Amino acid sequence: MSIIKTKDQIKRMRESGLIVWEAHSAVSKMIEPGVTTRELDAVIEDLIIQRKAIPLFKGVPGVTPYPNASCISINEEVVHGIPSNRKLSEGDVVSIDIGVKFNNWCGDSAVTYPVGQIDPDLSRLLTLTEDILRQAIIDIAKQKYWRFVARDMSKTAHDNGFSVVDALVGHNIGKQMWEGPQIPNFYDEKIDFKLQKGMVMAIEPMINVGTKEVKTLDDGWTIVTADGKVSAHFEHTVAFTDDGPKVLTMGPACQGWSLPSFITDLD
Repeated sequence: MSIIKTKDQIKRMRESGLIVWEAHSAVSKMIEPGVTTRELDAVIEDLIIQRKAIPLFKGVPGVTPYPNASCISINEEVVHGIPSNRKLSEGDVVSIDIGVKFNNWCGDSAVTYPVGQIDPDLSRLLTLTEDILRQAIIDIAKQKYWRFVARDMSKTAHDNGFSVVDALVGHNIGKQMWEGPQIPNFYDEKIDFKLQKGMVMAIEPMINVGTKEVKTLDDGWTIVTADGKVSAHFEHTVAFTDDGPKVLTMGPACQGWSLPSFITDLD
């Protein structure tokens, strides 16, 4: 399948994206100390099923098939945390990654949320990681090749004293969740592509307080920082249209994103 999507196909992907956004909106209201990650996942799965959509992550092959509708990762867990009876605690940060397939088209988005009052340095990490994602989306319309967008993402993180995970990358997305080419958050001429109208990309910076190095836990899924320090993860599904970048997994006033270029209605 072509990585270039038609206007009609992007509209179909927008429908999936809105379900992802709705699930994030619902679960964001539940983030507080004492809530278990399994409770959060149950709300996400119920909403996806109510919308007659498919939770993309559930059943993904691995050492064992992924068991849940969402990936929920706490503190040093970078991605792919498995929901459980673990309770959120005051001062945690929790990343929630949600993927949906609706009418054969996919949407994928992640947000890292604070749990109650968090350390100012962690608050700065979350703000910066989301800002890196926002700037990358804006830069799509300004650059010819992805590597230059990724270069600026990485530079911003490093200039602020953080590291960029380079063992994990974003991806193009369409009828399948993972379509090529890969989308790194770091400069690499070997992992590059020309930015073209009609591309739909899941852009997802993963930024760490400490080392960029990561490792996988014995469950075969949860990826954590090698030094046990906190990580943040933000992601949106973004279409590069004739009218510029359109964020397909964002609703009105989502997360305070108010830039005019992020108007998400597709005429």
